[in-house]
Amino acid sequence: MHPVYANEAYPGQPGGPGGVQHTVVNVPIEPTKDYLVWSLCSFVYANFCCLGLGALIYSVRARDRKALGDQNGAQRHASSARIFNIVAVVLTSLTLFIYIVVVIAVSARH
Repeated sequence: MHPVYANEAYPGQPGGPGGVQHTVVNVPIEPTKDYLVWSLCSFVYANFCCLGLGALIYSVRARDRKALGDQNGAQRHASSARIFNIVAVVLTSLTLFIYIVVVIAVSARH
């Protein structure tokens, strides 16, 4: 062993003669998305069977839960808002597509 480092840890090695060095790393939790903008768009443009309204309500609830510090509640409400948004957009798109196909079919017939 080198005489300078006889009673010390080698450079780059954790700890020293007395013990082990511990490092604590705080990883920030990713903030929960509340999908409020998407819900507003679904409410205004894709409010099929009031699903956009349901998405908007759950988005506001998710934002309230996030403000209170309840991450689990915020995650649950945000998940519901996301599902309502997806269903509203899919059903509205499908309805619009079917309407366009029917209009084209009727126009071609005449």
